[in-house]
Amino acid sequence: MKKFNLKVVACLLTGTVMYSSCYVGSYGLFNSYAKWQTHMTSNKFVNAIVGFVIGPICGGISLFIDTLVLNTIEFWSGTNPMHASIGKTQQVMGSDGRYYAVTTTKNGYEVKSPTGEMSYFTYDKKKDAWSLTQNGQTRELFRFNQDGTITTVVEGQQMTVTPDEAGLYQVRMTVGDGRFFAAR
Repeated sequence: MKKFNLKVVACLLTGTVMYSSCYVGSYGLFNSYAKWQTHMTSNKFVNAIVGFVIGPICGGISLFIDTLVLNTIEFWSGTNPMHASIGKTQQVMGSDGRYYAVTTTKNGYEVKSPTGEMSYFTYDKKKDAWSLTQNGQTRELFRFNQDGTITTVVEGQQMTVTPDEAGLYQVRMTVGDGRFFAAR
C-alpha cells in the first residue's frame, strides 16, 4: 500500500472546509480587487495583461485574507469590515436642487441640510423599524411586519401595505388625497 503525502492530505482537508457550502461570505476584498482590476484602464486588453501578471499574487492574497479573516468576521458579526462605510459623508442632491450632506452612522444616516439643520434616520433592529428625528422629536416612519407587510403612518392614519407597487400606490393615493400625479 502506498503512503499518503501529508501535505496533499492537509491541502485536501483544508479545501473541503474552506469551500464547503456551509462557509459563506460576501468576499468583499476579493470582489473589490476584481472590480478594480477589470476597470483600472479604459482598455480591456491592458486590463487583461496586467491581470495575468498581478492576478495570481494580488488575487490570491485577497482571496486568502477574505476566506480566513474577513468572512469569519462577517459570519460571527453579521457585517463585512470591507463594506463598512460608517462615518463616510456623501453630497446628495435633493428634489429641491440643493445638496445635502449624508453621513452613514452605525444604525442609520445623519442628514445635514444646506441651512445647517440636522435630521437623523435610524434603524431599530429589535423593532425592525426606521425612525426620523428632527428638532428633538422622533417619529417612526415605517415598520417591517412578520407577515411581510409594512406598517406606516401617513397623514395621521396608520396603514399596512404590501412592499410592492400596489402598496406604494396605496400610500401615494393617501398622501395625494385620492389624486395621483406621476413624478418626473
